[in-house]
Amino acid sequence: MIPPSHKEILESTALAHVATIGPHGEPQSNPVWFDWDGEFLKFSQTKTRQKYHNVQHDPRIAISLVHPKNPYKYLEIRGIVEKIEGDPDLAFINSMAKKYMGKDKYPGKVKGEERVVIYVRPVHITKMG
Repeated sequence: MIPPSHKEILESTALAHVATIGPHGEPQSNPVWFDWDGEFLKFSQTKTRQKYHNVQHDPRIAISLVHPKNPYKYLEIRGIVEKIEGDPDLAFINSMAKKYMGKDKYPGKVKGEERVVIYVRPVHITKMG
C-alpha cells in the first residue's frame, strides 16, 4: 500500500504527526518517533497519555510524515490501531532512542510509567512529491 516513491520517508528519522480523536470528538495531534516494519507503523506511548486513551476509545488514526530533506514531499497514512502491546523492558522505546538520538537507552523514562507500543495498520494513503 505504501508507494515505492515514498518508502524512504518511512525509513527516515522524520517525526510522525499522529492525530487521534479525543473524548469529546475533538482532534488531537502531536509528533512522535515511529518505526515501520513493512506492515505496521508503530509508535510508543505511556498509559497516562491522552493519545493512549483516545485510541482505546476510537481506533481511527491519521499520521502525517514530511520528508526530512524535502518539505514538499509527504505521506499521510489513515489507519486503524490494530493492537497495543506492552513494552515492559523498554525494548521498543530504546530502539527509538537509538534511531533518533543514537543512544542505547531512552533518556526520558519516568519511574513507574508504563509504556506500550501502538500498531497502526494503514487503510488509506495520500502523498505528494
